[in-house]
Formats: sequence, C-alpha cells, structure tokens
Amino acid sequence: MAKQKKAPRPKAQTPKGFRDYFGTEVLERTEMLRTIAEVYHQYGFDALESSAVETVEALGKFLPDVDRPNEGVFAWQDEDDAWMALRYDLTAPLARVYAQHRNDLPLPYRRYAMGPVWRNEKPGPGRYRQFYQCDADTVGAASVAADAEICAMLSDTLEKVGIPRGDYLIRVNNRKVLNGVLEAMGLSDDDQRDAVLRTIDKFDKVGEAGVRELLGKGRLDASGAYIDGVGLSADQAEPVLAFLTSGRLEASETLANLRDAIGGSTVGLAGVAELEQIAELLDAQGYGAQRIMIDPSVVRGLGYYTGPVFEAELTFEIFDEKGRKRQFGSVAGGGRYDDLVKRFTGQEVPATGVSIGVDRLLAALREKGRIGGKIQGPVVVTVMDKARMADYQAMVAELRNAGIRAEVYLGNPKNFGNQLKYADKRESPVAVIEGGDELEKGVVQIKDLILGAKLAENASLEEWKERPSQYEVPRGDLVAKVREILDLHE
Repeated sequence: MAKQKKAPRPKAQTPKGFRDYFGTEVLERTEMLRTIAEVYHQYGFDALESSAVETVEALGKFLPDVDRPNEGVFAWQDEDDAWMALRYDLTAPLARVYAQHRNDLPLPYRRYAMGPVWRNEKPGPGRYRQFYQCDADTVGAASVAADAEICAMLSDTLEKVGIPRGDYLIRVNNRKVLNGVLEAMGLSDDDQRDAVLRTIDKFDKVGEAGVRELLGKGRLDASGAYIDGVGLSADQAEPVLAFLTSGRLEASETLANLRDAIGGSTVGLAGVAELEQIAELLDAQGYGAQRIMIDPSVVRGLGYYTGPVFEAELTFEIFDEKGRKRQFGSVAGGGRYDDLVKRFTGQEVPATGVSIGVDRLLAALREKGRIGGKIQGPVVVTVMDKARMADYQAMVAELRNAGIRAEVYLGNPKNFGNQLKYADKRESPVAVIEGGDELEKGVVQIKDLILGAKLAENASLEEWKERPSQYEVPRGDLVAKVREILDLHE
C-alpha cells in the first residue's frame, strides 16, 4: 500500500495587504478612538455599530469597482445565491441602516461609527486592505449648518487627539460651484464633462499649468509619456482654471472670485451662497481661516458629493523614504451626499458627514513624536517554589486590587535567570521575589528593574552601592514599596 503523503504545513504569514498589530499600537489606536468618540458624543452624536457584512445589493453603485460583484470588495455568494461583502466604508452601511429603521429613528439622525473596513485593492507601501475609519454623519438635515458643524467638530477632534492649531487646516469647497463652472463652460457632452472632472482631480499633482495642458491638447508626464488632453479651447478652459485658483486667505475674496468663475449659473450661485453661509457660521463660533477656510482647490470626492465637501490636511513637513521634505497631507474628508439613502427609499434624504483615517492620524502623531513611546509592562511576581503558587497568586491579587498591573510568572520556574529575562522582555518595571529565606523572615525582595538596567549600563561600583536597585521590605509593605518605585519612574 502506497504511503500517504503528509499535507504540507501552512506558512505562518499574513495575507497580502494585511498586517498584525501588537501591544502599543493597539492601545494607541484604542485611546485615539476613545478620544474621538468623546468629541462626537459631546456634539450630540449617538454611537452605531452595524454589521461588518452587507449585501452587495446594499453597497450598490458605491463599490470602488463594479464590473463584477467581487471587484474592489471581499465578496462571496451565500447558499441562497445572494452576494455578500465585507463593508468597504462606514457610509454605505449607514444608508442601509437609516432606510431600514427610519420609522424608529429621530430626524435628523446623528450617528458616529468606528471600526475596520476592507478593500480588495492592490496594496502598496502604507496601503493595506484592512484599515480603521471613524465616521460621524447627520442624516435628514438639509441646512448647511450641519456641514459647518461637521467642520467645527473635525477641528476640535484633531486638536483633542494631539494636532495643535497651525499643524492642520480644514479646507471647504462645494460641488454645486463646480457644476456652475461646467455650465459656464457650455459643455453638454457627458464624456467631456467626466474628462474635465478627472482633470480637475489632478490639480494637486500637476498644478495650474498641468491642468491647463490637460484641458487642452495634453502634456508629457514625469516619465516622458504623452497624455492626451480633453481638447478644449483656451476660452473654454478658463472657467475651470479661474475656479481652481480663486482661493484667498479672506473668505470674502474667495467667494467674489468664485462668482466671477461661474458667470450667471444658478446652481453655481447657490453653491457660493452655501459656502458663504458656512464661512459665517464658522466665524461666529471662532473658527477662523487658520483652522477652516474656503478653498476651491479641494477637488477630491467632488464626483461623489452633491454639495459642500471638506478635507483636513496636516500642514507640517516630514521626510519621505528618500529623505525629501513633504507635507504629511490628508487625514480626513467628507461632505454632503444627498442621494445615498434615495437608492433604498426612492425619496431624497439630505445627509452630510466626515470620515477620519485613524491609521494615518496615528502615523502623523508618531511622526511628530507625540505618541510611540514604550508602554510599561506589568510587575512580575517570580516563582521560587512551585508548591507555593497560591502565595504568589495572593501577592499578585494584592497588587491588582491596588490598581497596579501585575502577573505571576507562569513559565518553567526552574531557572530563575530566565524569569528575570522574561521580565526584561516584558518591559517590566519591578520584579517581586520571595524564596524560602524571605518567607521565614516575613519579607519580600523588590527589584527595581528600570534602575537596575541604568546602573548596569554606566554606573561605577561606588554608585552601585550608593543606589541599590533591590530592596528588602516587610511582606506587608509589598504594595506600598512597588507603588513608590512606579511613581519614581513616571
């Protein structure tokens, strides 16, 4: 009988585009989400946790790619042949939730949600297929006061998590103004309008001159390849360029420039009026242009949003992988999307919201050195006698009851040196030792591992004697002495 081949062992590796997060990273994210939730809650938003799985039908046209159900998302067919997928953002699930429960929810409905989302897209450096989002949305409020409130809340949130004024800027634009620009250009061909929108979206990469070329005959890109242009005349292209370059520090000047760019377009004038109202509302609350400003160069998402659109970018400089200085860039974005719920109900429901890229925000704080330090490990109670495990567990219980993070060493206690190596690897500040001699005398040894490590690095023998890192204290003083050492190293 032929010998059956053993199945190969699985490779211990994360799937492509995914990664694992350990200790400090998880705690930092948890703390950031808690802080953001506090701000959202203070603004009157309620928490919502929806399913990580939605039907592909519910996600609908808002899939990143829609040629087939599993393009852009992680999708599978259920036993009843229905297609389901992991959510790729937190907005599409909100539309489904509101449409499903609208008779039981207040109007307007204000909710925040946070959690992982999944995108079946090509991964790259710093670009993963699973990442965290943190959203807040108002459904059912047509007034741009809701948009202004979102901008103010975003500003407060960035400052609360550790981005000071001067290190960020929230820029606000409006899709209606862009529609007015397209009207002023006299474009009736949908394909040509879409080509103009795609060109506008490249403004931050190619600048005014590049957009001018792309709206006309075309241009050579950085690789030397020629990119065909939209084919507009210089006069046709002028409203777009006037729109993109109309931003000024003073909102009144920007708005005046926008009025010139849109000509007599009714929808464009409505968009300018909305921007003017947003500027007035924010100014009344003390959010000046150094925090939130009207800026027509914000073009991302203009194909998706139906009114105001906003983006928060960090303005401080960092060094890229090649040592070049560059701005950190966008960490949050949002806007008004009045058509999303309509897919389910047939009725237009106004909505506006913002999404914060939590992982990017964490990366920014690490870049600035505002987070990223090592988190102190637990106090380790060592085991000198396996038969006395109950005594050691009693010690650790005392420490925990006093609010001190602590654990008993649960590995093989035979080699005491290995227990101290374990404590070092855990970044433990203190080790507690009670052998037979200490038990007889009614004392414990408290070893200050942080001080011990410093002394081992550069202390002389005299300094070592003057500054002992191990203390013998009465058993009853265990908690007090450990607390004293921990306070010393805070």
